[in-house]
Amino acid sequence: MFLQPACQALPSLAFGAFLAAGLAALAGPAAAQTGEKPTLTVYTYDSFSADWGPGPQLKSAFEATCGCTLDFVGLEDGVAILNRLKLEGPSTKADVALGLTTDLIPEAKATGMFTESGVDTSDLTVPTGFSDPVFVPYDYSYLAFVYDTETVKNPPKSLDELVSGDPSQKIVIEDPRTSTPGLSFLLWMKAVYGEEAADKWKQLNRRILTVTPGWSEAYGLFTKGEVPMVLSYTTSPAYHEIEEKTDRYQAAAFAEGQYLQIEVAGILKGSQHQALARKFLSFLVSKQAQEVLPTTNWTLPVRDDVDLPEAFSNLVKVDKPLLIDAETVAKNRRAWTDEWLQAVGAR
Repeated sequence: MFLQPACQALPSLAFGAFLAAGLAALAGPAAAQTGEKPTLTVYTYDSFSADWGPGPQLKSAFEATCGCTLDFVGLEDGVAILNRLKLEGPSTKADVALGLTTDLIPEAKATGMFTESGVDTSDLTVPTGFSDPVFVPYDYSYLAFVYDTETVKNPPKSLDELVSGDPSQKIVIEDPRTSTPGLSFLLWMKAVYGEEAADKWKQLNRRILTVTPGWSEAYGLFTKGEVPMVLSYTTSPAYHEIEEKTDRYQAAAFAEGQYLQIEVAGILKGSQHQALARKFLSFLVSKQAQEVLPTTNWTLPVRDDVDLPEAFSNLVKVDKPLLIDAETVAKNRRAWTDEWLQAVGAR
């Protein structure tokens, strides 16, 4: 309607050329799309996709060979990734979810949104010998309370010492409803205390300054000096030693053992790029990618042929890995979370 008066004033030959040009312009975007690179969308957590995380290096290396665009979508944490996928359902734009932990696998499978990876993981070395046809392990670490040696002169040597310690010496932890370290600490408490966990949470609550949605907020409070101790990982001190040239921040070794956290990635069943997603997961466990993770994600690799920096030899040696099997977690997660809420209170 808008072009009709102008078109009527044109000679027939000119009108034909005008029409052809218009049709070509309309066809242009569709034609261009056929030559565009496919985009692989990976849901992960903020610290993975951050400029200082492994995301940028992995993106550059993978895009150099995949003929694609790798798009990391950073969310709060592993639990938040699963919550987002549940919310979006089959309409999700994610091709890959990267950053769930083994504790969440039964819940993730129950959504019906994941498919078998098809990735050969037989050469990987993971504590407890974890293996799964759907989810691919790509790194692991152990939970620990990291403390400031300039403030904490006598760090706790056990979980029990942490729980019963000086209430004036505050700690910060993460929320198990939104955070994978928060969930792992919930399980750590349960693994050690069993039916007594609720009472121990009430006792520990005197020391908790705040509960954050995710790891980044908690660790930020710690490094800003607002709290002398934070729930993090045994590998965290390596960051400070390598990047900041300081041994000021250390992880406390607990006599009861440290809780093991294995991170996994999986392919969404609704992905339109499943072959490309499989290629990415294979790349993620390749030596090239695994060499990036220790000094960017500050975790331990799942390959034995990765040489670690000297700083990693100074970390807490874990003789007692603690892990509650995933099926037990799936059956009890809601009840254990409610138990935590009643003891600590919603914040």
